[in-house]
Amino acid sequence: MKNVLIITSYFPPETGAASNRIFHLAEGLKDHQFNVSVLTPLPNYPTGQIFKDYKGKFKHSATENGILIHRLWIYASNSKNKLLRLIAMLSYSFSLVWFFMWHKIPKTVIVQSPPLLVAFTCMLCLKSKKRHLVLNVSDLWPIAGLELGAFKKNFSYKMLEHIERFNYKRANLVLGQSEEILSHVTSIFPEKNTFLYRNYPDFESPKLNYNPSNGKLKIVYAGLLGIAQGIYKLCQELDYSTIEFHIYGSGAEQVKIETFIVNHPELPIIYHGQVTRNELHEVLLQYDITIIPLLKRIYGSVPSKIFEYAKLGLPMLYFGGGEGETIIETHELGWIAEAGNYNELNSVITSIKSDMISESLRQKIIEKGKKEFDFKSQLGRLKNII
Repeated sequence: MKNVLIITSYFPPETGAASNRIFHLAEGLKDHQFNVSVLTPLPNYPTGQIFKDYKGKFKHSATENGILIHRLWIYASNSKNKLLRLIAMLSYSFSLVWFFMWHKIPKTVIVQSPPLLVAFTCMLCLKSKKRHLVLNVSDLWPIAGLELGAFKKNFSYKMLEHIERFNYKRANLVLGQSEEILSHVTSIFPEKNTFLYRNYPDFESPKLNYNPSNGKLKIVYAGLLGIAQGIYKLCQELDYSTIEFHIYGSGAEQVKIETFIVNHPELPIIYHGQVTRNELHEVLLQYDITIIPLLKRIYGSVPSKIFEYAKLGLPMLYFGGGEGETIIETHELGWIAEAGNYNELNSVITSIKSDMISESLRQKIIEKGKKEFDFKSQLGRLKNII
């Protein structure tokens, strides 16, 4: 049985695409007869505070569902202050170095990126002729940060570019969640081994029992309420004459969204808070369509929600541009609207009629997802090269 270590900054019980992605990868490799262990910080995302069950601990190790999970100390913070966020990343990096010094590390290591500095620490400390390093790239940083307005092209940005290239160079294999990510990597290192790894989750598709809305179209968003998703802006720009808007999740914009709802009681916006992933899968099925927005088109980004909702058979309205838009259109998973164009978004919503959202459409989406993104076939190919 081959040993593999996965190093990530996010893992359940934390919620969100990043933790779900790595969890499914760990479970999938375990099911393919790998002896899997995970290195991750003490749970703190997205609140920026260590979860109650882990407070006061420097390290916590336990075997969960056959996977050994080491949770290391981190200075937890979700502050917008760049210095505090840097300290948080560095604290986890220091914990990783300490762990590397006192533990035997398997020959095969999968490292999640971003965060760039955490990946850099792993690539710097673990590279050896006998070790096989796999870099799992879910977003292109620092490019994504530049497009979101978080960075400016200055000395700090140049340093991050050097770190990014160092990480790619040291990796024996790069996994990418999008074709754009892999194209970017091979534009820098043409001979680099790459593998397209879509985040198609491994759970049983639900039995469909859809009852269409008799009145307004019920649109749901579920996920991180962060700056990149732009849910607060969406609340301000939607035309509510024919829709209800339901929101699940938490994040940096949560307070602003809640305040907007309180100040506009006439608008049919309902914030449901945060629920577990299993609960979410149940409640999502009562809605007509889901919206997947990005405030701006981000090169390399393909929201994992696309693949999860395909598994659920939930029709999607994609409002983020780029490769995600192409996937929705090519595989007929729903509707698209030009990123940032709220007039077009409202026009597309108005064109969606209840008779379009049939149970047969949902079954078609499930079948498309299985055919195009099947998790087990991806893992079957991946296990032979890591």
